[in-house]
Amino acid sequence: MNGSAGQLLLVDENDRVVGHSEKGTVHRLGLLHRAFSILVFDDAGRTLLQRRAPGKYHCGSLWTNTCCSHPLSGETMADALQARLSFEMGFACPLFHHHTFTYRADFPETNLIEYEIDHVYTGRFNGVPHPNPEEVMEYRWVTPVELGREIRSKPERFTPWFRLIVERLGSCRKPEKIERPMLTIADTNILVQLTSPLLI
Repeated sequence: MNGSAGQLLLVDENDRVVGHSEKGTVHRLGLLHRAFSILVFDDAGRTLLQRRAPGKYHCGSLWTNTCCSHPLSGETMADALQARLSFEMGFACPLFHHHTFTYRADFPETNLIEYEIDHVYTGRFNGVPHPNPEEVMEYRWVTPVELGREIRSKPERFTPWFRLIVERLGSCRKPEKIERPMLTIADTNILVQLTSPLLI
């Protein structure tokens, strides 16, 4: 059995895997690692948000994107995406890569550090989620206008990575052709030019 199975993937600045380590160690030491964030939209263009359970290792009770986690050593990104979405939100749907960015956030209340290369994926779903109460406190669907106004007026209610995702998207608006894979655009300026402005 591979002793690294179930551990997070440590990466360099170009997202090349350089090692693996246990989740707690990675976040205590602030090691750069691979992660993913999922944004699910419905046909009306609303975004599905979740409120993280209070007992999460950081950012408990904050609102964030539909789902986020880390691919584990020995696990493909595709398998990790569907497994985590199903585990947290109780459904699966096709997901497509949208963009990738790097961020770092310190959480002094828990002495943890998030330092991630975050791969953002989008999908479409029109059913009823069945969230795992150990992971998700509650959920809601929001329009781009509602989300933009709330993030601008009360940013402390949202996780830091989700605020960055919305900033980079220009808006949390349903991609026009979500049924097909989208180009990965790492440059924020180019990405903003290709998306709608945040509706305030």
